[in-house]
Amino acid sequence: MQVPQDGEDLAHQPWYHGALSRQKAEALLLQDGDFLVRTSGSRGDHPVISCRWRGSALHFEVFRVTLRPRPGRPAALFQLEDERFTSMPALVYSYVTGRRPLSQATGAVASRPVVRQGPLQRSFSEETLLGSPVRTESFRARKWSSSQPADLEHTGQATDTHCGPGASTGPLPALLRMGSDPVLLKAPAPLGATADSLRASDGQLHAKAPTKPPRAPSLTFSDASGLPTTYCELVPRVPSTQGASPGQSCSQPEAPWWEDEEEEAEEEDGCFARPQGEVSFCLPDKPSCLLGPQNRPLDPKVLCTLRGLFLEHHAESTALHLLLVDCQAAGLLGVTKAQRVAMGVRSGLELLTLPQGHRLRLDLLERLETLALAGALAVLGCAGPLEERTAALRGLVELALALRPGAAGDLAGLAAVMGALLLPQVSRLECTWRQFRRSHTEAALAFEQELKPLMRALDEGSGPCEPGEVALPHVVPAVRLLEGEGPEGPEGPLEDSCERLLRTLQGARRMARDAPKFRRAAARRLRGFRPNPELREALSTGFLQRLLWGRQGARAPRTERLQKFEHVLSILSQRLEPGH
Repeated sequence: MQVPQDGEDLAHQPWYHGALSRQKAEALLLQDGDFLVRTSGSRGDHPVISCRWRGSALHFEVFRVTLRPRPGRPAALFQLEDERFTSMPALVYSYVTGRRPLSQATGAVASRPVVRQGPLQRSFSEETLLGSPVRTESFRARKWSSSQPADLEHTGQATDTHCGPGASTGPLPALLRMGSDPVLLKAPAPLGATADSLRASDGQLHAKAPTKPPRAPSLTFSDASGLPTTYCELVPRVPSTQGASPGQSCSQPEAPWWEDEEEEAEEEDGCFARPQGEVSFCLPDKPSCLLGPQNRPLDPKVLCTLRGLFLEHHAESTALHLLLVDCQAAGLLGVTKAQRVAMGVRSGLELLTLPQGHRLRLDLLERLETLALAGALAVLGCAGPLEERTAALRGLVELALALRPGAAGDLAGLAAVMGALLLPQVSRLECTWRQFRRSHTEAALAFEQELKPLMRALDEGSGPCEPGEVALPHVVPAVRLLEGEGPEGPEGPLEDSCERLLRTLQGARRMARDAPKFRRAAARRLRGFRPNPELREALSTGFLQRLLWGRQGARAPRTERLQKFEHVLSILSQRLEPGH
């Protein structure tokens, strides 16, 4: 395999096939070790490594972190599991030549590239992914402003030379773009009519040029002319009202709501409106792309699909998906005006502390317990080799680390993942935990020395809860207290229980007061994020209920369902390690 050179374009690699569907990629992988790299619109336009291993086609998403354009450093970093690379060719070369497994869970090794046949057809979204200089033939001849470099006109003429997303040290065919320079996107056919109205100073494609060019905002709204523009290090996207690539059609229409929430002006009308009733933020039932209309509990085909889906996404990507779904379930993001009027407050963090928040509190408890049971099933459902269960443990621990304060900051999701790891049916697996500590020592130390003390402090009301460091606070202690459920764990002396009670109540009051700050922190983390619709559905409460108990069983009372599934987990745990 040829060593990639600095500045080499990803499109010049013979194993890169551009925008390719999963089915077409699997048809090209014939033998174990065959691999190719493609771009999938359903994966948020991140590159995906497709590889055949042990008779099965596996797909691994590569996480791309776009950096602020600065001379002397790469434009983006690419990460598969642990190590980060400055370009996709460098990542592929390292894994192929070193025969390193693409993931520890599967052990798949990519060794034989599948060479692309014919010219590469790039899509509009793919140009955004690669960060390559785009052709300007589709636009009219422009007069660049005097603030641009003298030779910037000629950047569009070298159409046969492209810069890879990680290239920064090699010679470049054009000057590096500064943070305030415009980003020119390759326009698809629907945007051809708007090209004539653009100026060189436009920061992105607008139906009407703004009075002042924004600094590469992450999204443009058709009615956002009066809102202040926001800056984002990610590549700007084209407004959905002007057209979108085919791969984005399923997820793009809903993309603006969590970003628009941050910029929403506070409405102070000074009038009190009596709450009209209880509000639930659970998503309404709609046709599922993963479950059938009348699915049975723990469908093996669905479990296999979910396993492959989670293996394709690394912990950081899964954490952002979970943060998005948790924020919507808690009423932190995506709250409509009608819901605000009905509940009498602006955020679910305020509603759950009020009497009319009873239904929301029950929904949050249901979500926490369902997520914990699903996480435990990910471990106890591995009936194969011991290494398979240890890989599942490692995946949960890495997800918990990605959810902690300072990272995604989703403490509600962190509580659910830690609840799965600390369930008696999982913690009793001595052989599995012993192998986990032996094979994944670093993750095991982080679980014992960092995650468990952090979770204990959060349950006691003394953990980190500052907006910014935290996007979604730990609402479970306050919810359990307000619903009359005692705190989990040993009670301890009476004075300690009283102090814990007071800390929980004080934390709930502070959480309601700082709800706007938490909303801004969550929207800031999700700015520019484009979720995978299948993974987003797989993390929703309604989907998990149907997965665990089936279409009919999900309608049973909560207590009955929990007891039944805990019994199922106990049986699975005993079968895995009967002597412990």
